Amino acid sequence: MQEIRTIKLRIKDKHAKAMLAMARDVNMVWNFCNETQYLSLKHYCNRPKIWLSGYDLQKLTSGLVKCDGVEAGSSTIQQTCEEFATRLRQFRLSRLNWRVSSKKSPKYSLGWVPFKKHALTYKNGQLLFNGIFLGLWDSYGLSNYELGAGSFNEDTRGRWHLNVSVKVDVEEKRIPDGTAALGIDLGLKTMASYSNGDKFDMPKWYRLSEQALGIAQRARKKRRVKAIHAKVANQRKDAIHKETSRLVKENAAIFVGKVSAKAMAKMGMGKSVHDAAWTAFRTQLKYKAISQGVVFGEVNEAYSTQTCSCCGSIPPSSPKGRTGLGIRRWTCSDCGAEHDRDTNAARNIARLGLQSLAGGIPAH
Repeated sequence: MQEIRTIKLRIKDKHAKAMLAMARDVNMVWNFCNETQYLSLKHYCNRPKIWLSGYDLQKLTSGLVKCDGVEAGSSTIQQTCEEFATRLRQFRLSRLNWRVSSKKSPKYSLGWVPFKKHALTYKNGQLLFNGIFLGLWDSYGLSNYELGAGSFNEDTRGRWHLNVSVKVDVEEKRIPDGTAALGIDLGLKTMASYSNGDKFDMPKWYRLSEQALGIAQRARKKRRVKAIHAKVANQRKDAIHKETSRLVKENAAIFVGKVSAKAMAKMGMGKSVHDAAWTAFRTQLKYKAISQGVVFGEVNEAYSTQTCSCCGSIPPSSPKGRTGLGIRRWTCSDCGAEHDRDTNAARNIARLGLQSLAGGIPAH
């Protein structure tokens, strides 16, 4: 059985200049598509509105590759047009954000160079792309794979990475080792509380690095600032990878409460929300669960904290509203059961998830 997966590899730093030149061309094509689409939706002389497809945009940019000073190849220009048209349909907007090439601008867009299948070849330990041989650290053995479409991406430290899709041989979806159904309540005080009573409390990496970050910012050491941000991101990613892998291995069904990270950030809890990394946790948990044959579902967690997981009622003694945020433990006035606030919510999430499966509602 084969699956398409994306692998990420580091490009050697000596190629950064060439990649930036191609990224500037990508930004130029993107902005041209953006402006052209916006103008095509305006009424001129009673002309009807026109939504341009990727093919339409490719025809408009077909001769660009022959112009002097253009470093990007035809595959990259065509794929940029396709990506623009796809995202325009996805977000249903008349105009997307502009891509900024100047690194002096606070709105600088990190480098991005997409390409189509067959535009990239692997020869003698190097990548041949757009007539340039690119050295890289090959930790996957690219010679064993057929390379598909992908992109080159710049990170916040100015390093470039290759993200490319490949076909890999995988085993048939196994029967999960675990037999339990787990409910997960995501929070700020504790990253994740589980219905079995366990908790996953990830260190607040960003908060812990604020002092060093402030010193570097005041000294205007840009490279040091980028290094600190990159280290925080890597620490979060590593902790989440290990925990989500463990959960998928030990359970047969996993249900997570739907929490809007964006809405919480708007309420003035931005640093805490981003430190908790809810979105990354849910995303990794979902794709790992599906790939391993574990049931995954997201359920509406409304009233999960207030509802007693033993008797199912919402007693007067349960924590409610903003005034109840400080209550970590409470006793149900109807049945007398004692609850940890977050564990109780996780148990209700697990119950709701199992009910959705029993009712025939898809888990994912």
